[in-house]
Amino acid sequence: MKKFALWVVLALALGTLVYAQAAKLVIWADDRGAPVLRDVAEKYTQDTGVAVEVVEIAYDQIRGQFITTAPTGQGPDIIVGAHDWVGELAANGLLEPVDFGPKLAEFSAAAVQAFSYGGRNYGVPQNTENIAIIYNKALVPEMPKTWDELLEFAREITDPTKPMYAIVFQNGPDPYHWFPMLSACGGYVFGTDAGGALNPCDVGLANEGALRGAQLFADMIAEGLLPAGVSWDTMRALFFGGNAAMVISGPWLVADTKKAGIDYGIALIPSIRCADGSYGIPKPFIGVRGFMVSAFSQNKVLAFDFLLNYIATTETMLALYELDPRAPAHLPTYEIVKVDPDIAAFGLQGQYGIPMPNIPEMASVWGAWSDAQSLIANGQATPEEALAEAVQKIKAALKCP
Repeated sequence: MKKFALWVVLALALGTLVYAQAAKLVIWADDRGAPVLRDVAEKYTQDTGVAVEVVEIAYDQIRGQFITTAPTGQGPDIIVGAHDWVGELAANGLLEPVDFGPKLAEFSAAAVQAFSYGGRNYGVPQNTENIAIIYNKALVPEMPKTWDELLEFAREITDPTKPMYAIVFQNGPDPYHWFPMLSACGGYVFGTDAGGALNPCDVGLANEGALRGAQLFADMIAEGLLPAGVSWDTMRALFFGGNAAMVISGPWLVADTKKAGIDYGIALIPSIRCADGSYGIPKPFIGVRGFMVSAFSQNKVLAFDFLLNYIATTETMLALYELDPRAPAHLPTYEIVKVDPDIAAFGLQGQYGIPMPNIPEMASVWGAWSDAQSLIANGQATPEEALAEAVQKIKAALKCP
């Protein structure tokens, strides 16, 4: 077997085949990947003799536990997580760079770039995700193409006393779901320098484009067309109860939408009219999930053999997709699943998306940005006041000149 032969070469390069019998790979993953990884691990052990332990950990616990345990040598060899962890982990010397070799051509260039930091790549991408409009076909006879059309539709059907809304999305506060409104006409989190690297001191959350979207958000709340303080649970209750015609959400909502018996569609977030009269397409954040190797692993060669020859295959990536249906970053697998209309629709919106900034400085953004959204939603500050203050706080936290 070709893969087994490759492993033998690697083992010999390490000095002895006995190493394989003593070595053990440990992988941390959540429930969206662990069941498939256990099957792959079993095959890897059969082929190579190397034991592989897959430890299932809650997604929101993986990064913190890895940061704590990796430097002690007690952490895993491989973790499964988000690309926006990379900046913090790589900057602290916790990740080993990936050398894809010829496998690089099999992955989405955007997904690979999302896992890059400081000119090096630190992850093998699994899938990508972004938000779009999910709508109830029984309540939306024709999907609005522009926000002007959406407002017209909203004024026809909205009745907060029922309640009934044309659109809802998490905003209580939730800058992630708010960002498409700010980005449509040119708002951004961090700009880039001449070399294309993110510049954390160029914060575009209070520029003309961002203010255009923020004012639209404020006006809709003031007019009663958009409820403020919407949580995940509230959004779900309104949509599944037939009290909201459409939501801005991601592929994680699709399974429950089907269970609720809703005849749904997925569409582009309506374009927003900008100050110059042109229409800008909302640009959501793109998230990429993938596999990262610990810089403290004693089994790096085996870890990369496992990832590049057992994970980076159509068979494995298709199994991961079936467990967690999001657009594969592995191009041969994407070619198979792109016939799924949901994948195609989210992918269309994703073509306009912006990778979530993966640099450590992003941690200084969320709090100030969330505070600004709350102030605007509650009518306690104008978009200009709230976002200017947020940018000032972010730059101060980052010690920008």
